[in-house]
Amino acid sequence: MNQDNSNSGGEFEREPVPDAALLGSGKFWGMYAGEHAAGTEFMIGPLFLAAGASLQDLVLGLLLGNFLAVLTWRFLVTPIAMAKRMTLYYQLERIAGGNLVKFYNLVNGLLFCFLAGAMVTVSASAVGVPFGIAFDVPESMFGLSNPSFTGLVAIVGVVIAVVAAGGYERVARVANIAAPWMIAVFAACGIVSLAQMEATSLAAFSEGKFWMDAVSFVQDKNGPQSFGFWQIVVFAWLCNGAMHFGMADLSIFRFARSKASGWAPAIGMFLGHYMAWIAAALLLAALIKLTPELALGSDGKVAANPGLLAFQSLGWTGILCVVIAGWTTANPTIYRAGLAFQGVLPSSSRTAMTLVAGAVATIAGAFPNLSAQLLDFVGTYGTILGPMGAVIFVDFYLMKKFGLRDEYAVHSGTKVNIAVMVSWLLPVAIGLYLIFQQGLFAAYAVVPCWVACGVLYLVLSKFTQNHATNEGTTA
Repeated sequence: MNQDNSNSGGEFEREPVPDAALLGSGKFWGMYAGEHAAGTEFMIGPLFLAAGASLQDLVLGLLLGNFLAVLTWRFLVTPIAMAKRMTLYYQLERIAGGNLVKFYNLVNGLLFCFLAGAMVTVSASAVGVPFGIAFDVPESMFGLSNPSFTGLVAIVGVVIAVVAAGGYERVARVANIAAPWMIAVFAACGIVSLAQMEATSLAAFSEGKFWMDAVSFVQDKNGPQSFGFWQIVVFAWLCNGAMHFGMADLSIFRFARSKASGWAPAIGMFLGHYMAWIAAALLLAALIKLTPELALGSDGKVAANPGLLAFQSLGWTGILCVVIAGWTTANPTIYRAGLAFQGVLPSSSRTAMTLVAGAVATIAGAFPNLSAQLLDFVGTYGTILGPMGAVIFVDFYLMKKFGLRDEYAVHSGTKVNIAVMVSWLLPVAIGLYLIFQQGLFAAYAVVPCWVACGVLYLVLSKFTQNHATNEGTTA
């Protein structure tokens, strides 16, 4: 980021977006369609089946969870974005202080890179199918696949990073062009899979015998698991918790001309996180029914290979869709990671930091087990980054009502707002302990950590601001 009030080539990184730069709703609908009907869907959809979710729970749970996600974007993020018209990073800097935000940016950028790395893995899995390069998932979390697949990941990662380094306009153009076609292919995946399983009637779909048979096969090979209705609801709602509860999409909606743009995530949620997840899960069910041996990895367990699943259903069209879907997700994610890293090193160029982010994402993509843990990763991601959104919410709506100074860091000159630091790190530390030591489903921690952070920030600000005022009076 530049340290002046220039608009940085139209990005307006350190000033409110002017009226002349505001965008109509269509821009947002296209962006959300491209980003959320994308590569993660080919991984997450099959994971629901592999985790033992019932078809009824999946259909109804995703419906409710995605509806809650849309409401959160519309009524939590959009009003603040349009009132302030600043990036998430600049708003946090004014509230939390520059040094604390640098640490937040580093954490944010690394998590973005791990998410993008999963998409590099997805694209590489598709590229490898016609070349006979196997997608082996090792047992170890940080174990490498075979050398050929690792090399393929490196090539795919370099290409994606170079495109992302070209800037957001290029990234958005690729997503907007690809989105309608990808959505059609996702739908075709589901339809073809149902036809392959001879489940073309409403009665056959409702009975779901094909689904129950596939779940039984997975449980037999991988061991018993369960993924219930409320887990599905909470996951669908909070898998993008960093974007809405965490307010990352303030940076997107600050360009919105009207509040109607806040409904744009609906196209991504219901065509991507609803239709595409179910369609991708049906791909695995069809593979298990038709050629169960292809669903097994080298360890004899069921492994979701996105490229192979799509190829068995739609041939080369499926391969191309997986490649492009992984591409359109990884590109904006690496771009965002580059912006976060640039916030840590303000004198660096955005292009250089985007390439660094691409390198980190490519390294993460070389470990296939990371992508296989997406159901847990996105919940952990929201638990870490989501609570910072509570700081922005409280600062915007409540600080003045309680007689406190909003945007305290910019008015006091502090580089680290202690109230923000403690309010963020304490709930997150407890949440991560419950996730990794007590086995809590990761997405369950997002909202409690968010609420705890907001309450702590308000209480601690009352103490720290009064203390600072008293010290100033004494001096």
